[in-house]
Amino acid sequence: MERLLAIMRQLRAPNGCPWDREQTHQSLRPYLLEEAAEAVDAISVGTPLEVADELGDVLLQVAFHAVIAEENLEYSYETIENAIVEKLIRRHPHVFGDVVAPDSETVKKNWDEIKKLEREGKPEPHPAERIPRALGALARGVEIHKALGIQKGSKLEVLAALQNSGDDANGAADVLEAIVAWTRSLKENPEVLLRQRLEQKVWSAIHEPRET
Repeated sequence: MERLLAIMRQLRAPNGCPWDREQTHQSLRPYLLEEAAEAVDAISVGTPLEVADELGDVLLQVAFHAVIAEENLEYSYETIENAIVEKLIRRHPHVFGDVVAPDSETVKKNWDEIKKLEREGKPEPHPAERIPRALGALARGVEIHKALGIQKGSKLEVLAALQNSGDDANGAADVLEAIVAWTRSLKENPEVLLRQRLEQKVWSAIHEPRET
């Protein structure tokens, strides 16, 4: 990591790369989203080396923001690293403390309680407000449904939405939301499911022989 940070500092130096020097936290936002999405794609369909390459691109974004923040006297890479290390230790008392958590459900319950304690004294936002707006709409829909306590759906409810919704954009949105609720009952993520299906279509279009 120190080597990566040193390279980024050199790229941002007066005699470094003009493009890298122009970047800001704000201008880098689309690249962070893009690199994270490409890493997800690689995990879904890529080779181990492709996954490693894409995760490196995500790590680059972390280093980029760290060096910009360092220049602006905002924070350093060490601040980022220490924050996540301390958070992991604090939220895993069953590993680093004497709390007993025999299963993943207990771990999640403890995690949520610790997060609540961490927010004590701070204005409490609505759970839905804590869901990143930059998430894909389907993935965000899942989290918003959870935050709002919306019940999981079924295939029958999707069919009902198809029958009862108008033949317009609002109708399509109703069906999409019903699909979000249905995939929750299947314990699947609709964002991941659709990405995988589209990737299969792209692969087929590229590799399957065409009729002449």
